[in-house]
Amino acid sequence: MSKDYTAYFNQLQNQIQRMGKETPGVMKGIGQMHQSALANGALSTSTKELIALGIGIAVRCEGCITLHVYDALKAGATREEIVETVGVAVLMGGGPSLVYGSQALEALDQFENPQG
Repeated sequence: MSKDYTAYFNQLQNQIQRMGKETPGVMKGIGQMHQSALANGALSTSTKELIALGIGIAVRCEGCITLHVYDALKAGATREEIVETVGVAVLMGGGPSLVYGSQALEALDQFENPQG
């Protein structure tokens, strides 16, 4: 049975909101850093989301993978760009990244086709 990445994305969003209520100063700082780091500059936001996705795969963070696949699509990254990012992450992270990379592809499929 595959994971429901839309439900998992929503769960993560709820958990992040709770963290914001419990640790507002920390989350304000993280939010500012997130916004600044991912803003368009020499690299586009979509490129930065792809970098974040690759790192998430290489460090084996399922939540990061879910959030950054979603955000990469939202920022305009194409399926092909995401798939190539998964390939580079597997190169850099080896076998364990292959497992997490396959999860990224499953999330991509679900976010692109939410109805099935």
